[in-house]
Amino acid sequence: MTINNSAFTSDLVRLLDERGYIHQMTNAAALDALADKEVIPGYIGFDATAPSLHVGSLVQIMLLRRMQQTGHKPIVLMGGGTTKIGDPSGRDASRQMLTDADIAANIASIRRIFEPFLTFGDGPSDAVMVNNADWLDQLGYVEVLRNIGPHFTINRMLTFDSVKLRLDREQPLTFLEFNYMILQAYDFRELSRSHGARLQMGGSDQWGNIVNGIELARRMDGAELFGVTTPLLTTANGAKMGKTASGAVWLNPDQLSAHDYWQYWRNCDDRDVGRFLALFTDLPMDEVRRLGQLGGSEINEAKKILANLATAMCRGADAATAAAESAAKLFEQGGMAGGVASVAIAAEGDSIVNILKALGFVASNNEAKRKIAEGAVRVGGTIVSDAMARILPGDAPIAVQFGAKKHGQIAAK
Repeated sequence: MTINNSAFTSDLVRLLDERGYIHQMTNAAALDALADKEVIPGYIGFDATAPSLHVGSLVQIMLLRRMQQTGHKPIVLMGGGTTKIGDPSGRDASRQMLTDADIAANIASIRRIFEPFLTFGDGPSDAVMVNNADWLDQLGYVEVLRNIGPHFTINRMLTFDSVKLRLDREQPLTFLEFNYMILQAYDFRELSRSHGARLQMGGSDQWGNIVNGIELARRMDGAELFGVTTPLLTTANGAKMGKTASGAVWLNPDQLSAHDYWQYWRNCDDRDVGRFLALFTDLPMDEVRRLGQLGGSEINEAKKILANLATAMCRGADAATAAAESAAKLFEQGGMAGGVASVAIAAEGDSIVNILKALGFVASNNEAKRKIAEGAVRVGGTIVSDAMARILPGDAPIAVQFGAKKHGQIAAK
């Protein structure tokens, strides 16, 4: 929900409100007053379960960017310690256990994602990245039980959605995962002591964990801390942000090309354009509202603006320009496009199954046939429904679309 409170006086809270980032806030008036008079260090935690974050994490990255844009200090907390346990929030099953080496490699890879969005350094509003393994790995079990444990009750912990969901569905919740919320609360207290953090932000499923950290710091240190959560972000058709039929939309260029990243934004639902421009670009809100109200064929131009700006922010201006040009050549001008997979076939043609394998879209004949049956394959803009179809080069190049985000082309030998 958007608060739409014209009484907000701080640049930070007004910006978050206007662009649609706020779902819940603790003591909104006090946070607004504090942000109006001093630099607030605020953080968001990211567990290192993979070498890349995906678009579902982009709202949180943009929150940190908004903090820096309004003169506050972003803290990127990498969960080198908590990744060893696994956050049960929003999950029905336990995560795979990773080694210390795996986690360290993932953190190094993820750090690169933040660099286009934030300015890191030693200045008052420069971003910093910290790793909670630095303090969690030092905690002794008895120390946790004796000093932190008394501030949590099992009764209350059982009421949190992250726990209730697993128990209601009779899915196992290990004692290891049950401790996650305690360690996350301890993170907030530690960061308030070591980095002066006053604010923790996160998705709506993190509300309970954030409140736990606020209460723990108040009880142990008498500190006044604050929390902000963002709405659960879904697309207009109800899909979870960052996931498509073809897989996750990764932010790391090693895992998703700039062309496919650009296409993800270009292909968004018409109803999402204005909201996505507000959340994921720096475009002024007057222009966001104008573009979001366009209809008919004009909305396609707004989608291209969204794709260009979002891709430039994450992958750089050159990558965005190249992706836009390759899309125009592939889909509008019928030319050869750079940055997309290409396969050359002889005059007698080849089967659509072999073409999909050659493009790297599938690993087996069965997978190709299954995707064709699902209507996930288009050649020249037409859905291919026959797995036995044979494609001729014709007026090459011919565009091939696989699912929502994979694109390729067929060329003549």
